[in-house]
Amino acid sequence: MIKTYEIKLPPYKRGFHLLTNEILKVIEPLPETGLLNIFLQHTSAALTINEHYDPDVRRDMDMISNHIVPEYLPFITHDIEGADDMPAHFKSSIFGVSLTIPIVRGELSLGTWQGIYLCEFRNNGGSRGLVLTLVS
Repeated sequence: MIKTYEIKLPPYKRGFHLLTNEILKVIEPLPETGLLNIFLQHTSAALTINEHYDPDVRRDMDMISNHIVPEYLPFITHDIEGADDMPAHFKSSIFGVSLTIPIVRGELSLGTWQGIYLCEFRNNGGSRGLVLTLVS
């Protein structure tokens, strides 16, 4: 069986934001076994899985990504939407816009400390859309 759900996320400030619980609210109860694909319908944000326990991880992830791909690079030509736009597109490509997570014994098979993140790379990114596809 395949089920599809759509979520419109509210605007988030720039940074890394946990979405695990918001996603589970939409798709629970989960089947005994299967796969969940999460697809972000945007080109200046991303999805990732990382530690959810310590909020310092979220801050550090944001700081590191901004250090690796800074704004105001002199050679960037796509700047019509602001200095944060092209770096956001590049970060989105690095992190990716899709995740697939196994479902085992009726639960997402995430590790003990793992959580699903929205990586918002824009200063004013606006609302974001997710498509969740559940295969069981």
